[in-house]
Amino acid sequence: MSAVPETVLPSPPGPVSPATAVSWPGLVSAVAGECLAVLLQGADQDWSRRAGGLDWTCRQTLDHLALGLIGYTGLLIARPRDRYITLFASLDPHASVPACLEGLGIAASMLSATVRDTAADVRAWHPWGHSDAAGFAAMGVVELAVHTYDITRTLGLPWTPPGEPSTAALARLFPDAPPGHGPSATLLWCTGRISLPGMPRRTEWQWYGGTA
Repeated sequence: MSAVPETVLPSPPGPVSPATAVSWPGLVSAVAGECLAVLLQGADQDWSRRAGGLDWTCRQTLDHLALGLIGYTGLLIARPRDRYITLFASLDPHASVPACLEGLGIAASMLSATVRDTAADVRAWHPWGHSDAAGFAAMGVVELAVHTYDITRTLGLPWTPPGEPSTAALARLFPDAPPGHGPSATLLWCTGRISLPGMPRRTEWQWYGGTA
């Protein structure tokens, strides 16, 4: 994935606090709703342009999101220990952008429902650490948030990831997240989208989904 253009967001004082009593199904649904709403505002634009600094177009980024959300859902259902699942989801390449966003909403709803119905002791394979339902929900939140940010940059829509889901995702997936910055800016820094004061933008990154 190519580097994204340089941006610096304002960072309110105070560290990102750990998430407590997180309702992961609710966060997945809330983030999806916010992302779909802002993306719908740009549905009439040219989605064949690259999304932010990615190598994918805006349309291809939507397809990547659908693949990821359905993949996390399938992993929680099948619970493999050493491989990805064999189900791959994609959006109709001939569908309109609003119809594709509807499909993405379906994928997010499936992940939310599966997370809600999955026992806390369930674990499934992921290349960045075998994870539980909370971990896969957090991955879904990150995918939705950062790729919506990528697309909205190209579409010229002012948007940043919401604070509460960002805080929860950072606490679950990014133990190396730097303190002293707002959660939205910190999440974008952790995923290589922006720089922070005194901290250059990352060119390589990953999350840590593993759990005991």
